[in-house]
Amino acid sequence: MSNTQAGHATRVLLAKIGLDGHDRGVKVLARSFRDAGIEVIYTGLWQTCEATMLAALQEDVDIVGVSLLSAAHLTVMPEILRIRKQLGVEHIPIVLGGIVPDADQPKLKEMGVAAVFNPGSPLDLIIDALRELAASQQEVKLADVRAGYEKRDPRALAKLITKIQHDEDLADFKPPAGNAKIIGVTGAPGVGKSSFIAKLGRRLRDKGSKVAVVAIDPSSPITGGALLGDRLRMMAGTPDTDFFVRSLSSGGAQGALAPHCTDVIAALNGFGFDYIVVETVGAGQSDVAIRDLVDKTVLLLMPDSGDSVQFSKAGIMEIASCFVLNKCDLAGADATQAQLIGAVGDDRPVFRVSTIRDEGVDAVADWVATS
Repeated sequence: MSNTQAGHATRVLLAKIGLDGHDRGVKVLARSFRDAGIEVIYTGLWQTCEATMLAALQEDVDIVGVSLLSAAHLTVMPEILRIRKQLGVEHIPIVLGGIVPDADQPKLKEMGVAAVFNPGSPLDLIIDALRELAASQQEVKLADVRAGYEKRDPRALAKLITKIQHDEDLADFKPPAGNAKIIGVTGAPGVGKSSFIAKLGRRLRDKGSKVAVVAIDPSSPITGGALLGDRLRMMAGTPDTDFFVRSLSSGGAQGALAPHCTDVIAALNGFGFDYIVVETVGAGQSDVAIRDLVDKTVLLLMPDSGDSVQFSKAGIMEIASCFVLNKCDLAGADATQAQLIGAVGDDRPVFRVSTIRDEGVDAVADWVATS
């Protein structure tokens, strides 16, 4: 029985590949899928075939949806399918949306594209097709997942995380203890957590370390669907198998986390990563559960995000191991830094960062590596 048949949300990765710079349509689809109870991983504009399929592997998605408006379908789709085979994830169906001439659709289906949707295709038809494709997938046996995990196969790691998230019985299987340093990154919505983690992760990779990211986004309280958009800040054109990103939906969990976070971290730790970065949902003052899962907690703030009274309140300010004042390219950074230090003292580091200018991240990476 497939995960979808067992009542779990269908996971769909949506990708814009190539030089097409318009993504309004695919964003509308992403929101519509979320509203239909689907978990959507959107990877952003200008992606490569290689990065897209590596993301699909790590996210263990049920379907990859490719959006093309540049008439490149007979070039892009064979490459996507070739890389799918190369990565050993041929079980993941590939669907295509875009302006595709009727004469080309049989060619695409013959080469292995599961479905083609032109502009104007009814939304209900698309959603039903996605669910049908997801339901047709066979569940991977725990014994196969365990054997692959022990061989350090990233496909098995991705499948193991899915089984953990679905609360499946893992029998007596427990990942080995690892030596990863576990870093929590939290902060209010909009402070730039994902962009910061992307920069931090690359700096740690430059030091030769293997990095995993657990990126949590909120689930819809109405449909249970989710738009998991954190990954688009972390995607790079060149795939990096030692930079593993997994998006999770909060699923109603408290504390700005997701269900089974402890077990997901343990699976990543036992796989041999040097650093595991856990990004919370946009957090409020009382969302402090991340403290119990990590070695260090990085709290992101931004200019004009509070004053000395706000910074003195109990809760999330107390659990920070360091503070990152992000978006320091904006006005008000100096005043916010002064108020922050005045409220919390100087016993915990305060780093000034601008991810848009790529400034200040090196100092944080050095602190993470040595503290």
